[in-house]
Amino acid sequence: MTTSAGTAVGRVRIAGVQKNFGEVTVLKGIDLVIEPGEVTVILGPSGSGKSTLLRTINHLEKLDQGSIDIDGELIGYRQRGQTLHELPEREVLRQRTRIGMVFQNFNLFPHLTVLENIVEAPIAALKQSKAQATARAVELLERVGLADRADAYPRQLSGGQQQRVAIARALALDPKVLLFDEPTSALDPELVTEVLDVIKDLARGGRTMIIVSHEIGFAREVADRIVFMDAGLVIDQGSPEHLFGPDAHPRAKAFLAKVL
Repeated sequence: MTTSAGTAVGRVRIAGVQKNFGEVTVLKGIDLVIEPGEVTVILGPSGSGKSTLLRTINHLEKLDQGSIDIDGELIGYRQRGQTLHELPEREVLRQRTRIGMVFQNFNLFPHLTVLENIVEAPIAALKQSKAQATARAVELLERVGLADRADAYPRQLSGGQQQRVAIARALALDPKVLLFDEPTSALDPELVTEVLDVIKDLARGGRTMIIVSHEIGFAREVADRIVFMDAGLVIDQGSPEHLFGPDAHPRAKAFLAKVL
């Protein structure tokens, strides 16, 4: 993704990130740099910290140590001297308009139509006119193959259709970075492909994307880089050729051997 001036945007820098839940340290000092336009898939066993890491990027989870910035702007905090101070909620909400997130369980508003679900945030957060937001929503529904369901309510859609609406909603804010937290884990197997096909199409568009997934074949096909996590640590990272090749870390190879 580039600005009108041609500058690439969406560089994510994760530095020394630690996250504790009570006495349990879930993230144990994560360091990652994700370049603009890169599609990164995070793999690893359940409980390895994948989803928690994703949620720290848009400050749904506060940090206990370290920092995250996007294009040089700290997320969730302001630095004064050597100390980080948490931003007011309104500032965090402003930052989140540039970080789209697609959740496991869709999180659509049940009382709003598909179209209303998509236009609400651009009107409220970006101050777009209703006509502007509606025109963009119609474009996005066409892109995810749901142009004919604009007036439907979420309960009238399949899980796969709901997730495609959720993707359109995330795109409506034109985010610098798009996060996917196991976007197919709540779907029946026959609905997985329709959602993955939409994400594959997005992956060709030059937007920074970070995807937590258990879909190994999908990761191999779509990722510029795969990050393998275990027990709150990044164990290995690199191209799909590396992670699925002989030089991958033994723990990564053992995991992939069980799930392939």
